Amino acid sequence: MTTAMDHESRYRAVAGRDARFDGWFFTAVRTTGIYCRPSCPARTPKPSNVSFFGTAAGAQAAGYRACRRCRPDAAPGSPEWDVRADVVARAMRLVADGEVERSGVPGLARRLGYSERQLHRLVVGELGVGPLALARAQRAQTARLLIETTDLPMADVAFASGFASIRQFNDTVREVFAATPTELRRRPAPAGGGTPGSLTLRLTARAPYDAAEVLLFLGAHAAPGLEEWDGTTFSRVLDLPHGPGVVALSPAPGGGAVTARLHLAQLRDVGVAVSRCRRMLDLDADPVAVDAVLGTDPALADVVAGAPGRRVPGSPDGPELAVRGVLGQQVSVAGARTLTARLVTAAGVPLAIPVGSLTHAFPRPDALAAADLGAVGLTGSRRATVRALATALADGDVALDPGADRDEAVRALLAVRGIGPWTAALVALRGLADPDVWLPGDLALRRSLAALGSTDAEAATRWRPWRSYAVMHLWALAAPSFFTRPPLP
Repeated sequence: MTTAMDHESRYRAVAGRDARFDGWFFTAVRTTGIYCRPSCPARTPKPSNVSFFGTAAGAQAAGYRACRRCRPDAAPGSPEWDVRADVVARAMRLVADGEVERSGVPGLARRLGYSERQLHRLVVGELGVGPLALARAQRAQTARLLIETTDLPMADVAFASGFASIRQFNDTVREVFAATPTELRRRPAPAGGGTPGSLTLRLTARAPYDAAEVLLFLGAHAAPGLEEWDGTTFSRVLDLPHGPGVVALSPAPGGGAVTARLHLAQLRDVGVAVSRCRRMLDLDADPVAVDAVLGTDPALADVVAGAPGRRVPGSPDGPELAVRGVLGQQVSVAGARTLTARLVTAAGVPLAIPVGSLTHAFPRPDALAAADLGAVGLTGSRRATVRALATALADGDVALDPGADRDEAVRALLAVRGIGPWTAALVALRGLADPDVWLPGDLALRRSLAALGSTDAEAATRWRPWRSYAVMHLWALAAPSFFTRPPLP
């Protein structure tokens, strides 16, 4: 699938109600003043009445309101922002992670190394709206989420969504959804009022999506105290801007999506939590584009056909993945889990109240750099690498947030003593969600390639730009227990 679509191609997708394009673009209808996702079941408008926008924010800025039938604001995110590495894509990833809410547009620009004026010009030049409008659209989506899934007072919803005032909240909701906040809350409040800071959401994915497989992979690597896997549900602690939270993820009824049960210290972290869960579960990928490349290669055709839409399970936190990558060097998965659990206990942030077996958030880089790691069980050289990495992360010499320049991040990681090409590539693959990463010298990949009659050198180029997904397919051949459940006796 390509983003270089003309008006006619987009209209054909709308006429065919093609859900594959949901999130890629939005359809605005001049005669109704409404914008929709391409798969909206409403009557197809005439071509002359249709305009297309790359973002919901663009449609809103042009005066269109969200369709209450297809809920375009809840569509999967565009995979374009994960694939691309330019500054606009990096800005979009940071906006989704709440950077504008935390530090404003000046902070977003500083993080990207641009002036506010330069950044605004670049974003508006491509998307038609600036970072503030993009953040406003995200606030509106968060507000609707809280209105419809909680019984919070509207004032609490307003501030939890990031609005500066009740008036701003009311005006934005009416403008975007053509309804008052009270009108959006159509369901009765849950019995007993629910648990403060808790809500249950459905995280949509672009089909096909095998939630059970993604959760199994994450569960197989679960570190006690930080993560938990019960065979169906993967739970973990999230390090969020306003305090640790916990999420429990399980396949949604009906398939193709994930149910997320969130327990947050403060509900204003809900947008960030959702964004990080989506990144961890690779929900916004374009499986059609990936499979179109990998599935036509004779070496991978059968495995791709057997697992259409296979995803790359990631991490909600790049620095955490980097440290865990170092802990996992030259040890088994079980050994890495044990070392991670010890590290979390030694330096992590304890939860005020444990949730089941979950007790700690992963330590932040500054705390890890100063921690006593003698009881973790690391060799002296490995302990020195962890400390050097944590110091580089804390000082800003290595940046692994969603807006990081991926090539620059890999170069910075390689400059840390004890981190080689394999570890740096793993961080790019699962920590930075780079879709085109190859793991040099990976023994499991070499075994799978040999079985397929291919070589490492050939594979390093032939599966561009989706080598990360090829890695997952080859890992599945080498270690199927991480991808498929054993048969019942």
